[in-house]
Amino acid sequence: MKRSILQTDEHSCFLCERNGNGDPLEKHHAFGASNRWKSEEDGLFVYLCGCRCHRDGPFSAHQNADTARYLHEIAQEAWEREYGSREGFLARYGKNYLTAP
Repeated sequence: MKRSILQTDEHSCFLCERNGNGDPLEKHHAFGASNRWKSEEDGLFVYLCGCRCHRDGPFSAHQNADTARYLHEIAQEAWEREYGSREGFLARYGKNYLTAP
């Protein structure tokens, strides 16, 4: 299995740093839906507290646009550092999540 290029510690929440005790950690792919397999293949995923930070909390990745935007931006930055250019990212994922060229 591919390791995350965004997170080195798989035993704590990427956002709040809790250890998952009482709210087990879940894998969150930076780019989901039709791009989920690409996120998996490229290591663009993090571990989040399942309820609090992943799915249901007010600042969770699936409920809060600012949190989702933050994860998209850092994932694109990491992809560009690891694999290549902005143009390569656009060709692979179809969208630029960063404002600066």
